[in-house]
Amino acid sequence: MSNEAVDWAMDHAPMLRTEKGKPDTTARHVLQVLAEHASPTGANAHPSVLRIQYRTGYDRATIQRALRRLEKAQLIVKDGAREGRTRYKLAMELRRPTSDWSDLEREEDGLRAAAAERKRRSRSKTVTHAESVTVTHGESVTADVTHAESVRHALKVRPSRTERSPNHQQPSDNQLHKDSSSRPAGEDEPAEDLHLAAFGAFWINYPRKRNREEAKQAWIAAIRRGIDPQHMVDSAQRYARERAGEDAQFTKYPATWLNKGCYDDEPDPQPEPNGRPQLKAVSGGWRPFQNPENHDVYDEPLI
Repeated sequence: MSNEAVDWAMDHAPMLRTEKGKPDTTARHVLQVLAEHASPTGANAHPSVLRIQYRTGYDRATIQRALRRLEKAQLIVKDGAREGRTRYKLAMELRRPTSDWSDLEREEDGLRAAAAERKRRSRSKTVTHAESVTVTHGESVTADVTHAESVRHALKVRPSRTERSPNHQQPSDNQLHKDSSSRPAGEDEPAEDLHLAAFGAFWINYPRKRNREEAKQAWIAAIRRGIDPQHMVDSAQRYARERAGEDAQFTKYPATWLNKGCYDDEPDPQPEPNGRPQLKAVSGGWRPFQNPENHDVYDEPLI
């Protein structure tokens, strides 16, 4: 078996096409079997049809038709006979165009974009929003979040802004703010946009930015449970201060932090200047040692 001939047949030989424009995988497979029996220059390939049948699983008529297609495309040329079998020479000088790879990449990108679009559409149909949350945008990095019993937003699920563009990437938080600020005066902002704006403030302040989409879904779920967005933003800022200078691998992912309700955790005790937490004396319990003012107690005899 020749590695050079097999490498050519698998990667570099031009890909034949069927009448419908699909890759001719049958002829490709037969060509690879011929390459396995060829010399490094592609000559002296003479496997029997029975051997090709055993190798590929195709019937005799299918193999003979594939050989004729390969001959017609001049990928193989008859070069006499040996032991009663037709001998072929592979046209290893022929190479497939480089555009074949770029075409496959474009096709793959299109499939991924379509899958992402279907996923976004599915999410937009299942996500609902809380009633009592309103958000006002400010110039600072954190969004001002206020609550009012008199302010209600319609619980109408509107298509995501990202569905209007074929680009599979999500828009930035700055773009969301810009788009929402250009809405005509007097028109209420959709509840989904309000949640996304408040989530942007949370994302900026959280110390470990991983799995943004999962974190966004956890954020919306917390809003649906009635959690105050400003409370979650403030807690994220406090958590960032606590994790400052610590090993990042022990910092929770944002989705985990939200799903476990860590925004309600008590803050860690602040250390004293010597690096130890302050311990308060408890009546009837342990007390830190205090040096007595009267040192004569050390001279009293032991009982």
